[in-house]
Amino acid sequence: MENIKAQKLLNKIQRDLMRNGIITNTLVEDLKELRKFVVEENIPLLAKVTRLTYEHVGEHEDFLIAIPDDEPIELDEDSEETEETTTLKTEEVKGQESLEYMLSLMAEHDNKLNEMELREYVKALKEHAGEDY
Repeated sequence: MENIKAQKLLNKIQRDLMRNGIITNTLVEDLKELRKFVVEENIPLLAKVTRLTYEHVGEHEDFLIAIPDDEPIELDEDSEETEETTTLKTEEVKGQESLEYMLSLMAEHDNKLNEMELREYVKALKEHAGEDY
């Protein structure tokens, strides 16, 4: 995000979340305001993830989406899969920690890995809402 106001608002949302946890009304209003800036900057992925997030939090009064799993390392045909190259599934992390992580991805959305994970959040939010992806 290039807009200084958008960056400051995102930082405020992150600070409020860390200090106070998920306070539905404040979080939803701040995300709606952030979405306006994101739409002005023409960043469709952030606009979508922001909208789906405030709709989700508004409906459930929590963030029920887990942090996306790491993708397994792709192997060459000649190599063998070992325990070290297998993705280890960890306990699903939901709620405030997952939301904090998603917001940190938004702050650096130009990073390709962050973009991929944001797309996973969009997919999970849509699935949770019953929308087709």
